[in-house]
Amino acid sequence: MHKALNRLPEVEAIKARQGKANDPKHPARVSTTDPEAQVMKMGDGGFRPAYNVQLAQDTQSRAILAVEVSTAGSDQGLDQPLREQVEKRTGGKVQEHLVDGGYTKHEAVEDAAAQGVAVYGPPMKTKAQPDPYVPREGDSPEVIEWRLRMGTPEAQEIYKLRAATSETCNADLKCQRGLQPFRVRGLPKVLAVTLWSVLAYNLMHFGAALLAALQKG
Repeated sequence: MHKALNRLPEVEAIKARQGKANDPKHPARVSTTDPEAQVMKMGDGGFRPAYNVQLAQDTQSRAILAVEVSTAGSDQGLDQPLREQVEKRTGGKVQEHLVDGGYTKHEAVEDAAAQGVAVYGPPMKTKAQPDPYVPREGDSPEVIEWRLRMGTPEAQEIYKLRAATSETCNADLKCQRGLQPFRVRGLPKVLAVTLWSVLAYNLMHFGAALLAALQKG
């Protein structure tokens, strides 16, 4: 209980930065069973303690190349650490990054462009400007380039690879590798479980591919 109460000011500060301070409908929440976890809104509309697991995969091989676990309730700003991991592990340079709409804040697009990375992610529609691919007043050159790129048929075909890659991987990790729900508490243990699950996925994925190749040959 003391750990949860000590973490409450941190959660309140996060909500304040998001412009949601003193929101009576969504007050700052902490978990008494796992103070390191963040109470997050789930797909069913409920709120439960959770961790934000981030994965980076190669669209061709389907290998998982980077793993990050955080208590952030949003994906904003979490793309760069994944790219850094990929480059450190592979020795290569990330040139294109497919992400969903949770990552495509303008600052993230600009930061990626400064590093020579082309972001493929959906711009958001608004009632005032329903066409998300049209440059808007105040857009930086990097954001304008991103909008125009995502409006092309080529970019939209490339973006289809994100769902084809990530959704199959996520389903495998959750249904076959026991990644959900976590049965441990604390960020280090959650990270350890995630890394073991990812290792199992990579071994089984490439093992099956090797077996198929041997049988074919």
